[in-house]
Amino acid sequence: MTTESTIEEWSIRRLARAMERGELTSRALVAWYLDRIEALDRSGPALHAILEENPEALAIAAALDQERAAGVVRGSLHGIPVLLKGNMDTADAMTTTAGSLALEGSRAPRDSTVAKKLREAGAVLLGKTNMSEWANFRSSQSSSGWSSRGGQARNPYVLDRSPGGSSSGSGTAVAANLAAAALGSETDGSIMCPASYNAVVGLKPTVGLISRAGIIPISASQDTAGPMTRTVEDAALLLSAVAGPDPEDPATQASEAQVHADYNPFLDREGLRGARIGIVREGCFGYNESTDKIAEAAIRELTQLGADVVDPVQVPISPEMRRMEFEVLLYEFKDGLNRCLQNLGPEMPVHSLEEVIAYNERNAALVMPYFGQDIMVKAQEKGPLTEREYLDARAGSGRLARDEGIDRAMDEHSLDALFAPTGSPAFKIDLLTGDHFTGGSAALAAVAGYPAITVPAGIALGLPVGVTFFGRAYSEPVLLRLAYAFEQGTTARRQPRFLRSEERPPI
Repeated sequence: MTTESTIEEWSIRRLARAMERGELTSRALVAWYLDRIEALDRSGPALHAILEENPEALAIAAALDQERAAGVVRGSLHGIPVLLKGNMDTADAMTTTAGSLALEGSRAPRDSTVAKKLREAGAVLLGKTNMSEWANFRSSQSSSGWSSRGGQARNPYVLDRSPGGSSSGSGTAVAANLAAAALGSETDGSIMCPASYNAVVGLKPTVGLISRAGIIPISASQDTAGPMTRTVEDAALLLSAVAGPDPEDPATQASEAQVHADYNPFLDREGLRGARIGIVREGCFGYNESTDKIAEAAIRELTQLGADVVDPVQVPISPEMRRMEFEVLLYEFKDGLNRCLQNLGPEMPVHSLEEVIAYNERNAALVMPYFGQDIMVKAQEKGPLTEREYLDARAGSGRLARDEGIDRAMDEHSLDALFAPTGSPAFKIDLLTGDHFTGGSAALAAVAGYPAITVPAGIALGLPVGVTFFGRAYSEPVLLRLAYAFEQGTTARRQPRFLRSEERPPI
């Protein structure tokens, strides 16, 4: 078994090669990660990134080691420990709760499609990650990374700073090397934000490229699962394992002709050479000086790496688009959650959004000690998806984000991708007044249902900042190529040091 100092930060490919050579077993690797979770998540800096570990993980790893010894290797993920966000079903001893005590003890009768595909690929499902409760769709004053089941997840770079959300634990865990990789989910920023805050790669695929079956929903039109990894190559490996059509999710049927069995051939160190990249400034710059400095340096890097930069490109993130988006999410959350919860067993205390709201009121001291549930109440007031308000909002927000937004800008300038800083450095955790979010670039791709990838770009006062490439539907091969070239050309990721606020470097 190799030492801790050598395994830390190892990529999936490097871990797989060590297992191929007999230098490492999956069981030993799982045990190493479990020990690290105990040292860093349960004690030490107490990151609160993990909701629960899989009690079968060591046995699964041992079985996969036996397969390898018998000459059966399922692929690059064979024996690799992967974490799932706490809203993803697994048909095992682990629960699926979206971080809520209302679903404590809820065990799924079958795997989510992403869990099933990971098992088939040979991954070890190591555990479930903490998350902003109900994927941050409970309160307008919530604290990202807090859940009534898991408490407050923390940023491993500076411990009193937010981990971002709602895929908080997935970002923190990957950054802190508590697993080789993780899956998050996003409706609007829930992969991109925590990936940037934790200096990891976050890939939000085109809606429908990955099945949402078995994932507790917010929005049928915007939800997607996606990889959160330490490298772009690892994100491509994870995407290859979980992408593809699924009869359980009608939105995936359009992806059948677009999906690739293997996304790694698209990775190219020279991938930025000759690429036309449009810089989106309106709404994506000017909210944080440190973010602007890192983004400007990244733009210079794009040029040095051979890109043809078009600066600026107008793709406005309009207040009207955001207003309509929120209406869509309220309607779809009620509809989707009711469909999801009605399948729970009779022993569970909730089977609808209305019952979740009532449960939270009855158990307010445990579930709502810091913030309430005003968003849930607003969603409950909405009617069916046949209402004109919903239909107009969905059509209007999609038009602004797609036809009059991303597609028009890319057509006008013949672009390969759009580019912007992902967001500001992480703000201080504030359980009294909630998140102090100042700006970000996730909304356009989120509302459009288009892909985006964030990559580490720099450090400001000890806190990471990422940059985002985004583009047309099913342009994952292009975005992976560009992001990989940027990552390899800048090597901006730095390991976390679990600092207290007063220990942050002055520059």
